[in-house]
Amino acid sequence: MIILGEDSQRMKDRDAQSHNISAARAVAEAVRSTLGPKGMDKMLVSSMGDVTVTNDGVTILEEMDIDNPTASMIVEVAETQEDEAGDGTTTAVSIAGELLKNAEDLLEQDIHPTAIIKGFHLASEQARAEIDNVARQVDPEDTELIKKVAETSMTGKGAELNKDVLAQLVVDAVQAVTVEADDGETIVDLEYVNIETQTGRSAGESELLEGAVIDKDPAHADMPTQFDDADVLLINEPIEVEETDADASVQLDSPDQLQQFLDQEEEQLREKVEKIADSGADVVFCQKGIDDMAQHYLAQEGIIA
Repeated sequence: MIILGEDSQRMKDRDAQSHNISAARAVAEAVRSTLGPKGMDKMLVSSMGDVTVTNDGVTILEEMDIDNPTASMIVEVAETQEDEAGDGTTTAVSIAGELLKNAEDLLEQDIHPTAIIKGFHLASEQARAEIDNVARQVDPEDTELIKKVAETSMTGKGAELNKDVLAQLVVDAVQAVTVEADDGETIVDLEYVNIETQTGRSAGESELLEGAVIDKDPAHADMPTQFDDADVLLINEPIEVEETDADASVQLDSPDQLQQFLDQEEEQLREKVEKIADSGADVVFCQKGIDDMAQHYLAQEGIIA
């Protein structure tokens, strides 16, 4: 026995097929007009009133409120295309919509769905075989061609206004992490590329930094803020007063005795900072804590921590 809610609708056989195909095609039609050199932008208004203007297929589909399972699969097609290639989402969705249109025509001719699916699989295998014949070999050293590819991928996205600058940054970044495998294949290891965003400046002011970027402020206000060709020291121990492993209590008879303890702690911190300074380090990255007094001594030595 099947129990459905009052607002539920139950469809089966040809009605279910037609309903699901229509829903998926409606999603494809929503982005079809954005395709090509004369494609138009879409204005999307969220329930909170936020406005997005774009002709990027995956952006449009992500903003749509879709509750049909087949239509959701069309959105997954766009998301997969975006993850794998970074572009071509509208084309992928449009092709999927046309395939469903053709499938509906075949269903009306009483062709079994299994036969249609088999035909699509055969067509997919043939398309993959033909790709090598129509594909263009790209030389990794052909900077101009790679830059054009990057600019094309930015079209319709928010970065389009600064695509000249950003495309060059993309090319430089990709070439910096491109290596040649033993079999002669060119491999781009994007694990070594990281994108960091900063508010308050335009995308056109973006820069490519070779090395590492650590978004941290100096521990002390008096520490220097800039170094060229700095010597960096990495420490995985705290720059603090060493504590004993055993619990102990100390009874003090006068303020002078307390001052002696404080002086000893201060001297201990001073010795640690002097060892750091003697190492020639200009910048210190400490995994653990840095005592306030140690920060002061480091600042006096002109060391960033």
